[in-house]
Formats: sequence, C-alpha cells, structure tokens
Amino acid sequence: MKPSFFILTVFALLLLPTAIPHDYSDALRKSILFFEGQRSGRLPKQQRMNWRGNSALNDGKNLNTDLVGGYYDAGDNIKFHFPMAFTATMLAWSSIDFRSYMSHNDLGHNHIALKWATDYLLKTVSQLPSRIFVQVGETKADHSCWERPEDMDTPRTAFALNAPDPASDLAGEIAAALAAASIAFKQSRPKYSEVLLDKAIETFQYADSHRGRYTDNPNVNKAVCPFYCSVNGYEDELLWGAAWLRRATGKDYYLEYLVNNRQAFGQDFNYLEFGWDNKYGGVNVLIAKEIFENDVTALTAYKDAAEEMMCAFFPETSGPHMSYTPGGLLYKPGSSQLQNTAALSFLLLTYADYLSKSSQQLNCGNHQFPPDSLRRIVKQQVDYILGDNPVKLSYMVGYGDQYPRQIHHRGASIPSVKVHRNAIGCLQGWNIFASPNPDPNILVGAVVGGPNIDDTFIGKRTNASDTEPTTYINAPLVGVFAYFKSNPNFS
Repeated sequence: MKPSFFILTVFALLLLPTAIPHDYSDALRKSILFFEGQRSGRLPKQQRMNWRGNSALNDGKNLNTDLVGGYYDAGDNIKFHFPMAFTATMLAWSSIDFRSYMSHNDLGHNHIALKWATDYLLKTVSQLPSRIFVQVGETKADHSCWERPEDMDTPRTAFALNAPDPASDLAGEIAAALAAASIAFKQSRPKYSEVLLDKAIETFQYADSHRGRYTDNPNVNKAVCPFYCSVNGYEDELLWGAAWLRRATGKDYYLEYLVNNRQAFGQDFNYLEFGWDNKYGGVNVLIAKEIFENDVTALTAYKDAAEEMMCAFFPETSGPHMSYTPGGLLYKPGSSQLQNTAALSFLLLTYADYLSKSSQQLNCGNHQFPPDSLRRIVKQQVDYILGDNPVKLSYMVGYGDQYPRQIHHRGASIPSVKVHRNAIGCLQGWNIFASPNPDPNILVGAVVGGPNIDDTFIGKRTNASDTEPTTYINAPLVGVFAYFKSNPNFS
C-alpha cells in the first residue's frame, strides 16, 4: 500500500466530525440477543426473540441421527458446521478473555448462546472415530426459495463423512470450539466442560489422522461450495485446534505439535488474515499469551508473527499494511466486509490486553506503541459500525434510530409465524424478497455485511454482500463490546 494513501486516509479521519457517545452496554446486550434469532430446532420457553418459532425438527433423519438444533449461520436456512464451529470458538474466546468486562447477566447470556452451539457440535462428532457430520440442508434447493425457517419444505438432507475421508479443517475447527468452550464452562459447568474437552481431543485426533479438506469429498463439495468451501487449506485449523487444546490441557504434546509443525503448515504466510476460513492470525495471538505469561520461548516465533500483524495496522511502520476505507474502516476485499473488521478488531483488543497485563509495548522496529494505540484503532472500528461513518448509519440492526430496515434474511423479511400462521411458500416468498417494504421482524443485534471500499452502502435485502448478517460477524464483537462497555470513556 502506498504511503500517500495512508496520509490521505489519516487526513480524512481528522476531518470527520466528533463522534457521539455510544451505549456499548446496549450494543453488547443486543449482539448476544441476535443469536436467538438464528436458532434452529425446538426453541426454549426463555426465548426472547419471540417472533421466531420451532423449525427443522427432523434434521438428521435421513442418516438416522439427531441433528436438531444449532444455528442458521446467516440469512438462509442451511446449517454449515464449519462456520458454526468458528462462531462457537469466538463466543468462547470472548467469554474467556473478556469475562471480567461482562456483567453476570451478560456472561450468562453469552454462555447460553455458546451452549446452544456446543450442544449441537457435540452431535456432529457423536459418531467419531468413524463418522463426522458436516452440514444439514441442500444449498441449491434452499437458495432457490425464500422461506422462513418455520415453513421450510426444501430437503433437509444431512451430509456426513466416513473415515478415512479427510476433514482436517472442519474437525480442527470443531476441536477448537469444544476445547475453548471447555475453558469457558470450567467454573460454571465442570462436568459439561469435561465432556467438551474429551470430545475435543477425540475430534482433533480425527483431524490430524485424516489430513485434507472436508470439501475434497465430491458429494460434500457439491453441497457446501461455493459458499463455505475452504480455499485456504486445512493446516491452519490443525494449528488452531492444537493451540486451543494446549490452552485447555496444558499438555506438552500440543506444545510440541505447535513447535514441530509451524513451518510445515505454512504459518509464515497469511499471518495478516483471520476469519472463518483462515485462522493463522488467531493462532499467533492465542499462542502469544503463553509467551507473555509463562515465557515459553519455544513458541516465540508465533509471538513474533503476532507482533508483525499488529504492526501492520500502523501506516508509519515498515512492511505490509492493513487497508482502510476513506472513512476509517479496516477493509479487506470480499463479500460481507464486517466479518473481517470484527475478527481483526477482536485480535487487536486481545493483544492490547496481553501487552497491558505484562506491562509491555508493541515493538515495530523504530516505532513503539502502547496498548492504548491498538485500542484506539478498535474503538474507531466499533464506533464506525455503530454509526460514526460517512452514511451515518448503524450497521447493527435495532441499535439507534438509523439502521438497515431491509436485511438479506428470510426470517426477518417474512411475516412471523406468530402473526401469519399459514405457510408462505417458496415462490410467494420471492415477492416479499423483492418488496421495498421494511422487514416486519427486527433481528435485533444483527450486524450486517457492511459498506464497500468507498464507504457506500446499498441497504436493500437484494444486496446480500451489504445487508446479510452472519453469526461469525457477531461472535467476535461480543468480546469487543464488553471491553468498551466497561471502558465507556476510553478515547
């Protein structure tokens, strides 16, 4: 990236109007509430998103197993287990490293959202070591209809892989999710924590023993791709799973695994990336904690890579840099822009906490940055999402007065089953999809895909890249909002 671009960007940021105070407590509460709108299965009596109803109660039937529950990952009605597992990992990480910033009530609701995911993920690996379940629903059929979950009449086919079919990326992520959740629940649900950890270990063994991408299987590839086809490989998920198991167990086996496989698994590349399909940035930051706290020098290379990533957020440093929109948003090419912003913001804030607790600064060659320098970048991202942006729009549904009213989400856009009890069919739903009317149901807390590289935003449900929410956008933001709730006057 040319230095002149950063100079212009910084100048543009200085010209932005003074940000208004935000209610981070409200944003945190709503970011967790969102997950209730994504629930699949039989809803509990405590359901607060009350326009939703039961759905997909026979999932797994074609494979004679119970796959009821879990989350719809976005605005459709498919259950993709790969991004669902990443969602769970990030909810757990939020609970672990940001729990001190959460109230008892907020932490409790976050644990409920997490457990809804992990209860389901346990089902997906219940038949290991012989079989792992990868998805429920047929993508082509589902995407040819615009139906609320409660009315689904498209095939609910469950897909599975049988040993020795490879599934390192999927199983590695599920192992990470279960291991992270075992830490999150260790105090409040110790027996459940043990179950999660035992299954995480078994799932990682499958991932490591049957190396390869789960979409290498032709039948699975046809079902999953192009939506959640892992293009990044599988090695990062093996390191990610091992890193979380190291943190959960403290066992040297996982330490040695991380040391011995770092270079072979390409950890020197893609260290500026983090998201549902690329874990390298997250691996480095997660492992760096052990160096800060315990000075495990064998893992120093991971911390060095984490520092390189952090330095890339500052334009005055040498080396590669992150990109920003003219309005100041962290930007990476691709659809659903805010998933990158959310995930990277989480890593920045996490690393800032590691630096603070060890009384250190970020060292970037000739430049040193205190932890608050990282936090200021994150605050700018959070405030941008909540409305301090060129279009003066909150990208969180239900936050403030100005937010997207036509999101790319079947359940939100179609009248609730509680109001319109008769089924609304596949073709009838497309009339609603094309309607200019606002959504009848407010998916409170949903953070949508977000703006383009020039800060413009097309707020129509027909524009999925801008207006579709996902669980893996919200999950990292839970921890981020928790921090700023406890530090509302940070500037």
